[in-house]
Amino acid sequence: MVCIAGALALAACGEREAAPAGEGAPVAAPAPVEANEPTVELTEAGLRAVCRAVLSVVHEQQVANLRADGVADGVVSLSWPAPVDGGRRTAECRVSGDVVSWRPTGLPDDAQERWMDTAQDPILRFAQDGETITVIQTQPDGSTSRTDVALNGQEAR
Repeated sequence: MVCIAGALALAACGEREAAPAGEGAPVAAPAPVEANEPTVELTEAGLRAVCRAVLSVVHEQQVANLRADGVADGVVSLSWPAPVDGGRRTAECRVSGDVVSWRPTGLPDDAQERWMDTAQDPILRFAQDGETITVIQTQPDGSTSRTDVALNGQEAR
């Protein structure tokens, strides 16, 4: 009986409701997520593949829909069909270690074309195993999701 009560008390320790964040209150960055594979220096083709895989997950697109239009100074320019108006959406992507950051481009308001790498944005990491790239998203609240993307253009999940 004492063991059960102790276990319940310990289990309840981590179950605290988060206080609502006030306007302008600092938000702590979530703890890093470990990738399974050691990160290696990416070739240009590898950089294109990682960016296509990660942005396909972020924008809920098939990786085959994303086109890597070019690479300059380690930044990949990407585009894909816009889901609503038939135009094209564009973004840039860069990789540092196993962390991927991106920013939308071609928006009417230049101020919205910021790198999505603040404490309020998900942290995007990747690990590659052969022909599969695992995309690990850590949300600002600390929750994580993993999505496997096959390099042949099909999501493996």
